[in-house]
Amino acid sequence: MAQTQSLLRVPALYGGPSSGGPPPSSALRTLTKCSPLDGEPIAEVELAGPAEVAAAVEASARAAVSWGRTPVKERVQPLFRFKQLAEAAIDELSASISRENGKTHGEARAEVEKGIEVVEFACSLPQIGAGRLLEVSSGVDCFTRRYPHGVVAGITPFNFPAMVPLWMIPIALACGNAFILKPSEQVPLTPLRLLDLFREAGLPENVLQVVNGDRSAVETLLDHPGVAAAAFVGSTPVAREVHRRGTLAGKTVLALGGAKNHLVVVPDADPEITARNVIASATGCAGQRCMAASVLILVGEAEPILERIVEEGRRIETGKSMGAIISAAARDRIVGYITQAEKEGARLPLDGRGVTVPGREGGSYVGPTIIDGLAPDAACVKDEIFGPVLTVLRVKTLAEALAIENASPFGNAASIYTTSGATARAFADRASAGMIGVNIGVPVPREPFSFGGWNASRFGHGDITGEDGIHFWSKQKKITQKWTAGAASNWMS
Repeated sequence: MAQTQSLLRVPALYGGPSSGGPPPSSALRTLTKCSPLDGEPIAEVELAGPAEVAAAVEASARAAVSWGRTPVKERVQPLFRFKQLAEAAIDELSASISRENGKTHGEARAEVEKGIEVVEFACSLPQIGAGRLLEVSSGVDCFTRRYPHGVVAGITPFNFPAMVPLWMIPIALACGNAFILKPSEQVPLTPLRLLDLFREAGLPENVLQVVNGDRSAVETLLDHPGVAAAAFVGSTPVAREVHRRGTLAGKTVLALGGAKNHLVVVPDADPEITARNVIASATGCAGQRCMAASVLILVGEAEPILERIVEEGRRIETGKSMGAIISAAARDRIVGYITQAEKEGARLPLDGRGVTVPGREGGSYVGPTIIDGLAPDAACVKDEIFGPVLTVLRVKTLAEALAIENASPFGNAASIYTTSGATARAFADRASAGMIGVNIGVPVPREPFSFGGWNASRFGHGDITGEDGIHFWSKQKKITQKWTAGAASNWMS
């Protein structure tokens, strides 16, 4: 990255033979990236066109040949070194995430730590990816090996500039692929620093590259015949289109979409634990995560717990214990949902509109918001708002709560708050979501358990991390062999 006056210049292609990628082209479009914390410009981002994407694929294809033939025990050595470098640079990475994304420093640090956990998993590939062997008949062996796809791509969102790339890159590299990362143009800085650390760790040239761009760059990657597989994380409409376009081009594609996560509270729930946990789920990362609490369903006599949840929400300090919204446009969209709900007759025990942070008046903020009194078919109940907004519904039975959850087209996460094991088991069995929480509002699996939802929260097969990640980023070959010793004497006798 080059410093131009007070703004960083982010090149369209990063990670090639020179540290800044190819020379900047006067024909490239650019955008100015502003920090959501205060609205101040922090970077000028070049947006890659077809020529830059093609150059990245060509360089990756050359690198993939030797990298894919490198023994897996050698391929993971740069990952071991990257882990150490990332841990040493965690404060720097956290500051970068906070500046360009708007998270609090603690949230940013936790994001990096979760990403490093996937690096650790990828380092174990020589052990967990050893394959299988079985004598299937007398003197006949059948065994498996995994092979890389070649050139692969990852298209990642704004809300986790480090973690989501690290869901993909380490496992894909350990499997022997050359990787092209297309991060969100709203968070261009942290991914480049990750690439620098990978190179410092000894990753060969062009095995990992970053292409900065917008929709045009994504479409070019998906259409390019030299890209064999692609993973995506973002909204459901875009995930659906990425999966459609990529598979039509003959690629292996996994596209993770949005969510509308339901948290169910039954009367026997622990009030204090539930209140703290629900608010943490709804407001963490300013609600800008696909695992955030979105709809709170109170079952039976659970009203006192709602009062505690509102009290906990009032303790959140916007700009301190909760960060910013990614952009003014995103903030205005969230505020529009709240205003619409108010027009529809909803009550607002907490109203986060109009929040400003002293000294950061140019920032994009929405405070914790609780919307009560809407019908189950209201927009705020059905749509992914992607902000610190929690909508409350009331039902009489757990069966009614499950019917509402099951009716959602999404299926990322669902949680229940209860002190009854039988109730928790019934909910876990019947909720239509890929990740279930019991007294946990953000049920993100820890490695080696994999991350991935159901229904319209995922397009493609498998999950993005864990063992499923190995299966996605590689191809399995089955080999059956028979050797018969000759009757004549030879070197074996």
